[in-house]
Amino acid sequence: MSRPAMPPLIETRRDWMALLAKAPPARLAALAPDLPAHDTLRAPEIGAIMLEGRIGGTGARFNLGEMTVTRCSVRLDAAEGHACVQGRDKEHARRAAVLDALMQGGEAARIRAEILAPLRAEAAAARAARAEKAAATRVEFFTLMRGEDG
Repeated sequence: MSRPAMPPLIETRRDWMALLAKAPPARLAALAPDLPAHDTLRAPEIGAIMLEGRIGGTGARFNLGEMTVTRCSVRLDAAEGHACVQGRDKEHARRAAVLDALMQGGEAARIRAEILAPLRAEAAAARAARAEKAAATRVEFFTLMRGEDG
């Protein structure tokens, strides 16, 4: 009995916002050099957020430390775009917010094909390269049993 085909991945707003926020700023600027006219709801502003961790991933929360972020909100026609990016790059935050707003309108297919698809492929290649590099340093331990011990 064969398995039913998996449905195609449905890209959510959370997915594309994360992809835009994690994209290298220079690469995002190269893929989207010209931004359409937009209204600024919240100008790019730099701040800090507290990162929390959990012992073992499920234990009690603890404060891990602070991280500098830049956030921005824009309005483009009827859509509002928001972004929060790591670091102090105001243009990165503005560009990500405008692209978020464009993804909510008629430009979504073009943005998905011309900007998000290359970013997603590059991110996957970077993850694979990191995994390959980590695998190259893997050490396997084994134990030999001596005859008189057994």
